[in-house]
Amino acid sequence: MFGTINSILTKIDDLVWGVPLIVMILATGIFLTIRLKGIQVRKLILAFKYMFSNETDGEHGEISSFGALCTALSATIGTGNIVGVGTAIVAGGPGALFWMIVAATVGTATKYSECLLAIKYRTVADDGHIVGGPFYYIEKGMGENWKWLAKIFAVFGVMVGLLGIGTFSQINGITSAVNNFFDANNAWTVQLFGRDYSWTVAGIILTIFVAFVIIGGLRRISAVAQVVVPFMAAAYIIAAVVILILNYKAIPGAVVEIVQSAFGMRAVAGGALGAMMLAMQKGIARGIFSNEAGIGSAPIAAAAVQTTEPVRQGLVSMLGTVIDTIIICTMTGLSIVITGSWDKGLEGVAVTTRAFQVGLPFPAKVSAFILMLCLVFFAFTTILGWDYYSERCLDYLTGNNKKVVRAYRWIYIACVFIGPYMTVSAVWTIADIVNGLMAIPNLIALLALNGVVVAETKKYFKKF
Repeated sequence: MFGTINSILTKIDDLVWGVPLIVMILATGIFLTIRLKGIQVRKLILAFKYMFSNETDGEHGEISSFGALCTALSATIGTGNIVGVGTAIVAGGPGALFWMIVAATVGTATKYSECLLAIKYRTVADDGHIVGGPFYYIEKGMGENWKWLAKIFAVFGVMVGLLGIGTFSQINGITSAVNNFFDANNAWTVQLFGRDYSWTVAGIILTIFVAFVIIGGLRRISAVAQVVVPFMAAAYIIAAVVILILNYKAIPGAVVEIVQSAFGMRAVAGGALGAMMLAMQKGIARGIFSNEAGIGSAPIAAAAVQTTEPVRQGLVSMLGTVIDTIIICTMTGLSIVITGSWDKGLEGVAVTTRAFQVGLPFPAKVSAFILMLCLVFFAFTTILGWDYYSERCLDYLTGNNKKVVRAYRWIYIACVFIGPYMTVSAVWTIADIVNGLMAIPNLIALLALNGVVVAETKKYFKKF
């Protein structure tokens, strides 16, 4: 039965993440990069400056710019950075990392644009809290006639939270990491639905912590994210840097292998184009999964920022893609390629675990423990961030019906609880499908409103 389900999901995934969507994502990023004259490069230093200096005249909003960035990063820095990169390289070859970086580079302009629009078109709900995101800039920017597109985005947003990035893939990654560390031989298992499962206790404990934080709403999620995200991101980056330093002689060869694989140069005769397309598909899909540029999630957090300047928040928000993919995912990918962990027949978190065990100068158990901790905390904060995103989507669909949102929280928590019982391949395939579907209406809106983004950007920088 599981094989049949996986086969069906794979066919749907191939259809959703076919050439049209890949071209659309890249083309949107390239188009916005050109229209904004490479703002992700020209204003990168200014963006970092703004990240640590909040506005003093912001009249509206619930959280700081740094808080919004951490909330967005809490939802993006997760299993995609650790498990997703390895999964992409195993499925698409080392070249998947190249296309992941390309998509992220142009996707930074996409992230800037969508978060700028989120501030410009945000609104105040009846209970006083700030709401915004793609559903509002579609409705208010493109007009009432496009409200149906806004609703489609919101529906997919709820699905991504429940079935994609928010729950299954994160908790599955956590329990897999804990299992690989404490019970790699599956000596302690329970049988459910005819299958053996290990370390379900880890999922239960995490579900309890998730429930505690989620009930506190955005402010509690932001508070937790501002503590956990910077600390764990720094710890993970340091570990990856150590691997690269100790194996610096292998970096040039790894880069060559990545580039050759990206263009199918290592494929057998006649298979170059197919190898290249596979690398593009897996790299771009996992890159979007990781940094969410173009999906439309980050604008939901950005809309709650205490700011009066859409451009300023756009600059801060675009750093999420830089930090998430261009820095963290690249380090993970290089570590995997350098240590040769991608072609050892491993799956999921085991790929990156082996890279850390081979690359770090510690006993294998210590290296695995470091990675396990990073993955647990990254995935935990991603679960929190995506609950907030999907709740705001549900808010839009139900007219801010509090009873529905409260019921949804318990459904979300239930999905976290059952996540460990999903197969690894099924989890990632479901995540890919709903991610792709969510991106389509948002990309349409970004292309339609690109003139607004350019006008706002020009107006802001004329002040200086």
